[in-house]
Amino acid sequence: MTRGRPIAFSPDEAASAAMQVFWARGYDAASTRDLLEAMHISRSSLYQAFGNKEQLFLEALRRYREALIGRLGRRLAAAPSAMAFLEALFRETADEAGSERAALGCLIFNSATELGQRGDAPSHHARQSLAAITGLFHRAVVQAQRDGDIAPERDAEALATYLTLGMAGLRTLLKSGADPDQALQAVALLIDGLRR
Repeated sequence: MTRGRPIAFSPDEAASAAMQVFWARGYDAASTRDLLEAMHISRSSLYQAFGNKEQLFLEALRRYREALIGRLGRRLAAAPSAMAFLEALFRETADEAGSERAALGCLIFNSATELGQRGDAPSHHARQSLAAITGLFHRAVVQAQRDGDIAPERDAEALATYLTLGMAGLRTLLKSGADPDQALQAVALLIDGLRR
């Protein structure tokens, strides 16, 4: 059995370029041609390195999820308190109002909205990615309960889901062009809801 030609490009760079295309256009609207142009590779190289468009998307989403959760996990560990981490995260997100970053949204929330409950691998991985965000928020809530910033009798899982819902809604508001004042007012109410 003969082996394919050795890969003459950086799969890491190619996957990062593909992630940007999926992030900007979505899974369905990102054509193979769009992906190949962004990745600077041939169709055969795409198939050799990643398999197909679906596999490439799964790799891009995995990279995005691991980078995001890793970065947020490090921020949570370094923050003076879990509540300080949550307040800063939501306020910084709101401060992106009107920016190019805000217009892009979040690849995880974008994908979950687009792919819904289709039952295929991309849809499944989008739900897994949402669960990873909720898991990170759960860690923060439990820590905040230990710190005395959130009442210990409150349901940590429900509050983690509340935060995921809040971040998804905030990202949607920002994508639709909400101004900073609207976004910050919504964040203030959301954070206040944790303390009640």
